[in-house]
Order: sequence, then C-alpha cells, then structure tokens
Amino acid sequence: MEIFKKHMEIIREKKYNFLSPDDFDKNFHKVKSNKDILITIDDGFSSFYKHAWPYLKERKIPFILFISTEAIGKNGYMNWEQIKEIEKENFAFIGNHSHSHKYLLEFGLDHFKNDILKSIEIFETNLGYNPIYFSYPFGEFSLEQTSFIKKYFKYGFGQHSGVIDVNKDPYELPRFPINEKYGELERFAFNIDLLPLEYKKVIPEDKYIVNNNPPKLEIEFFKNQKNLDKINCFSDEGDGWKKTNIMYEGKKLIVNFSDKFNFRRGRINCSLNDTDGWRWFGLQFSVKLN
Repeated sequence: MEIFKKHMEIIREKKYNFLSPDDFDKNFHKVKSNKDILITIDDGFSSFYKHAWPYLKERKIPFILFISTEAIGKNGYMNWEQIKEIEKENFAFIGNHSHSHKYLLEFGLDHFKNDILKSIEIFETNLGYNPIYFSYPFGEFSLEQTSFIKKYFKYGFGQHSGVIDVNKDPYELPRFPINEKYGELERFAFNIDLLPLEYKKVIPEDKYIVNNNPPKLEIEFFKNQKNLDKINCFSDEGDGWKKTNIMYEGKKLIVNFSDKFNFRRGRINCSLNDTDGWRWFGLQFSVKLN
C-alpha cells in the first residue's frame, strides 16, 4: 500500500487527471490534447477491499475492478456484498474477468463461450447488468475469442504495455502492469509520461501463435508520422530479451524475429524518442504448446 500511495502521488505531482471509466467510454473516439490516467485492478482479491478500497474511496479516485465470477466469496476473494458496496459509488466501475479465470486459450471455442456466458449470467443476476468492460485473463486471447467478446462487451483489456489512443483496437487495449515485480517508482514515473506510438495496422491480426512461430510481424504507420527511423524494438524470443531485427518498407515496419517464442507467451516492445517525448507500444503473442 505504501508503494501504491506513492504511485498515486506521482500522478498528482505530474498533474495528470484520473480518468473516469464513464468518461473513457463516452470520449473513446475523441482526440484529446491532454493525457489522463485510467486505473484498473484485476481479480477482486479481498486484500484490495481491505487495503486499497478505503484509500480510493476517501479520495474518490476512479477505477475499473475486474471480477472473475467463480472466485467470488471464496477464500482470499471479495464477496457480492463487498462488490455491490463498491459498485454503488459513481467513480467505481465493475468489469468482467471471465468466470473461471483459467488459461482460456486451452479451452475449445464452445468451452470458452460457455465460460463467458456463465459470467454474464451471474453478473446479470447479482448486479442487474453485464459490465461493458472485459479483461482477458493473463492478457491472452485469440482472434476467435475476441470476435466472441465483441458481441457482449464494448472494450477488451490485455496486459501488453502501451498507451491508448483513438486508433487502438477497443478489444485489444494495452495496459502497463504495475505489481511487485514492475512497480518500482522510477519505472512507474517513466511509464505514465509515455506517449502513444500510433499505428494503422498490425499483421498478423491474430496474436495466438499456433504453427507460425516465429510470426512475421508487420506494423503499418500513418503517412504523416515522422521520426519512425528512430524506433527501437526489443523482444523476448528464444532465450531472453534482445534487440529485435527490424527494417522499413515505406511506412511499414518489418520485424524479423531471430528465434521462436517459447511457450506460453512472447512480447515485443518498441519505443521512439520523439520530439515531444518517448512514444511506446507493445504486443503480446500467446504461444500454443505443441
């Protein structure tokens, strides 16, 4: 909690606004000149209710709390009474985090659908609605799964790092993980200052690697973007993080991975030290166990 409080103070000291999930939804497709910070919390642990909730409530800091319905009321997790107490506040929003919170990519499509539909049914029974926000367990998903999520939600959040802008896919939204491993104050201060590195299109569209390991990655940028030759990328294919081999074809960045990604995920992060600050985007691939 002491580190978390310092994170919140850093946001205030830098004069960034905390973004209400409601405003996030209403203004998602509007270009903004300023940057806001959206806080999201996954899983609904009882430790959140005991320690973080009183702090956030006192200061009315807005956030989305993503809940997996199967764990509700079990040891170490919040119960429905606590969830409803939080949900009634106008700055606190509940999100859907699946039913089982298992590694859903191992599920067949019907099993996956049943898991999500069960969570929706439980939310509707207990809250009277299904949240519009969805968070993929472990930040992993396939194109087939996101196609189903689109039928029942307005937004899907992953765990690949990056800054949201109007061109980001609303069903593959990036987030910077902040936890015991990645919560250092210096890193946190750097992350919240980052600007979006916008792009027009990413190939492959499906981030689930089945037979195409390593994938051939192409990132298409917009015609008016500048300084793209300053982009540096690092990826964790093979035995660890290394500088990624990249080349350009006009406004298209071609990534040539030097080795396969290991099960169960692979990441690439690209940054650009632009004229107005550091720009960043990240992608996460999920790797099928062969």
